[in-house]
Amino acid sequence: MNATDDRHRKGPVTLSGRHRPDRTTDQRLLEESGPGDWVHSDPWRVLRIQSEFVEGFGALAELGPAISIFGSARTPADHPDYACAEEIARGVVDMGYAVITGGGPGIMEAGNRGAQEAGGTSVGLGIELPHEQGMNRYVDLGVDFRYFFARKTMFVKYSSGFVVMPGGFGTFDELFEAVCLMQTHKIRMFPVVLVGRDYWQGLLDWISTAVLDRGMIGEGDVEQLRVVDSAEEALAVLREAAGR
Repeated sequence: MNATDDRHRKGPVTLSGRHRPDRTTDQRLLEESGPGDWVHSDPWRVLRIQSEFVEGFGALAELGPAISIFGSARTPADHPDYACAEEIARGVVDMGYAVITGGGPGIMEAGNRGAQEAGGTSVGLGIELPHEQGMNRYVDLGVDFRYFFARKTMFVKYSSGFVVMPGGFGTFDELFEAVCLMQTHKIRMFPVVLVGRDYWQGLLDWISTAVLDRGMIGEGDVEQLRVVDSAEEALAVLREAAGR
């Protein structure tokens, strides 16, 4: 979003000017204060939450197999990570999969761009944020969400694998959501590919020593994470998993 654009996307609704809220829907749900107002307002929020699941399931029900690509919204288009994500997305389409991203800029845009230009299905699952970014122009099928938990359900339900490019807290959240659900057998096992050994190796070293040595996780949990250095290697892991 450019500096002069104050539009705020709130699910399917776009607000600007005096109608723009000062807090996101998630923030109001999680930080609501007051003596007892939540007793009267929160039950009605359940209907809105339900509608997000219904809209998401309805939009994606016939999507078919897909791979999600995660990574930083701050990655510029001239960065090697952007080109790598594009290449991975094109390869994913060649394998017969759709590509799902968060629909925003940076790595998300690269994933959608690669998928669209390869003639595949390019999906964006957007989210209401304080500093709105909107859906990138390479999204063919876009769904906007108010609630992070509804959006994350769609990523997990409709993905056959995760490709995780360098990113920040949002990327970490999506990564650990997936491995936690697999560890607890809430979802079936699928490939989780970390791209960029120089970026991810420190995290992997910590998990493989401090966390594993204390018995906080098992050896098999570490093996869920596959780290690679190129688009070609990432696609090889996905092909291997598809073959199984």
